[in-house]
Amino acid sequence: MRIHHLNCTTMCPPGRRVMDGRKGVTGPAALVCHCLLVETDRSLVLVDTGFGLNDVRDPRPRLSPLFLDVLCRPRLNEEMTAIRQVERLGFKPTDVTDILLTHLDFDHAGGLDDFPWARVHLLDAEYQAAVAQKTALDRRRFRPLQWMHEMNWVTYPMNRGGERWYGFECVRELSGLPPELLFVPLLGHTLGHAGIALQVGGGWLLHAGDAYFHHGEMEVARRRCPPGLRFYQTLMQKDARLRHYNQQRLRGLAMRHSSEVTIFCAHDPVEFERMEEQERVPPESPLRALSMAPAPELTLHV
Repeated sequence: MRIHHLNCTTMCPPGRRVMDGRKGVTGPAALVCHCLLVETDRSLVLVDTGFGLNDVRDPRPRLSPLFLDVLCRPRLNEEMTAIRQVERLGFKPTDVTDILLTHLDFDHAGGLDDFPWARVHLLDAEYQAAVAQKTALDRRRFRPLQWMHEMNWVTYPMNRGGERWYGFECVRELSGLPPELLFVPLLGHTLGHAGIALQVGGGWLLHAGDAYFHHGEMEVARRRCPPGLRFYQTLMQKDARLRHYNQQRLRGLAMRHSSEVTIFCAHDPVEFERMEEQERVPPESPLRALSMAPAPELTLHV
């Protein structure tokens, strides 16, 4: 498999380094929407979608004003959407057959309706919570206009069956996809939140979604997180005990198996840039067009 790291819209919340922890950087805070485009032997798979075309073109009905104007302030740009980046990489959008969601928050699922033919994989508890819309927070974070016409849901039970993976329970292979792709339940941020593990070469990548927000949270000796991000994680969490427990397990995984598993989250710009630098270029995919368009500029845009 070949992995492409996509930033599918930069969010610029107020607070500068209080939010992103960057020293010596002027201007607003900058948080990425770190998505993956995975080339398999048969098709393309997206891990999360970031914001989509309809979010860019008509954001008001699709996104909560609280997040659009106050807390997240995304820089909505059509060229940063997943579908446009897929096209610039030389693929057809219809090559994307499956989308794996860490969870259904608005900044992870906005591009679903750009790929209406794709199967969408997620934990059943996440789907049920998004549909139920029980709390005010749920109604702001889960935006049905982004996915209400989606018919190709593939959901997975959370608390029974599955296998173990580096000590994590109920890990699941995905229907119709290679065994190198796994769901890893990481509950807390939402009640159906999952990480996505991908076996590449002799090791693993683990996209941890919003299980944590800052690379300093994975440092065992000197754990740290900017205060603004600590507040945001507390604001958005559905189960504090589970969130902290799973962060602790991720730190343990990073400490004991750093040579085998590379962990990164959805919004940290330092991790995003690091993963871009480490990306290796394997042989050309059979899906790639003969006359491939120039690759997009994937560095952080603010």
